Amino acid sequence: MRLTLWGTRGSLASAGPETVRYGGNTACVEVRGDDGTLIVLDAGSGIRRLADPVGPSRRVDIFLTHLHMDHIQGLGFFGPLFQPDVEVHLWGPPARSDLAARLGRYLSPPLFPVRVRDLRSVVFHDAPDRSVQIGGLAIVAAPVIHPGATVGYRVSEGRRSLTYIPDHEPALGVRHFPMSARWTSGADLGRGVEVLVHDAQYTPDEYRHRVGWGHSTLGDAVALAQLVGARSLVPFHHDPAHDDAGLDTIFNDVETQGLGLIPGREGLELVV
Repeated sequence: MRLTLWGTRGSLASAGPETVRYGGNTACVEVRGDDGTLIVLDAGSGIRRLADPVGPSRRVDIFLTHLHMDHIQGLGFFGPLFQPDVEVHLWGPPARSDLAARLGRYLSPPLFPVRVRDLRSVVFHDAPDRSVQIGGLAIVAAPVIHPGATVGYRVSEGRRSLTYIPDHEPALGVRHFPMSARWTSGADLGRGVEVLVHDAQYTPDEYRHRVGWGHSTLGDAVALAQLVGARSLVPFHHDPAHDDAGLDTIFNDVETQGLGLIPGREGLELVV
C-alpha cells in the first residue's frame, strides 16, 4: 500500500514561505491499497488537493480521528462529496450524539453554506473497534489520549501495516516515559507496524508548559515507536509556529537509536 501526506501541520494552517518545505496544511493522509482502494485519514485543509484521484471503485472512506477544527476544516472542500456517482463513507469516534449531528455544527450556516443533510451520497459510521475490511485494506480504531473523543487507526494489507495517531499525549501522567506497553496509550495500535505516523508537535521546553494539551514531543514519539517495535517513524502534526529551519534543527538533534526517521512533509509518498 502507498501512503501520501497531504497535510502535515497541527492546530492551525500556516502556509507561507517559511513553511513551504514541510507544508502548511492541516492533517490529511491518503492510503491507497494495491487494488486501488482509497481511504483518507482526517480531513484537514490538505484534503482539498486530494479531490481528483478517487479510484476505480468510486468509493472513498474518510476516517476522522476526532472533530477538532484542524482535522475537519477541509471536509467541505473535498470534491467527491458533491459527486453523485461517488460513495463517501465518513467514520469518526463514537460519542453521545451521532457523527452527522456533530459534524453539522460546522457544516451548516453560518459557518458553512452547505448542510450535512444536503450531502446525499455520504454514509456515517462510528470508528470501528474491530477490524473492518474495505477492499484490500483492514482498518481498526482505538481510543488514545487527547482532549475529547479521539482515536488512532491501524491500517493493514496482508502482513504490512501502518498506524496513524496525529494528536496524542502518551506521556501524560507518567513520571518516566515510556512505561510498559500494557500501560501506554497507542501501544496496541502501533505494535510491530512498518510505519508509525505520529504527533510530534512540541519541543521539550514547549511541552513543559503544555502538559495536558494532548500532544507529544518528538522524543516521546521516538520512544513510543521504539517501545512498540515500529520499523519507521513519520513525525508530523507540526506546530504552526515551527518554521522549516526550526523543524530541521528538531529532526537533526533527535537520537533515534536505529529507528528509521522520516520527517513528515507535504507530498511525501511511502510504499509500506
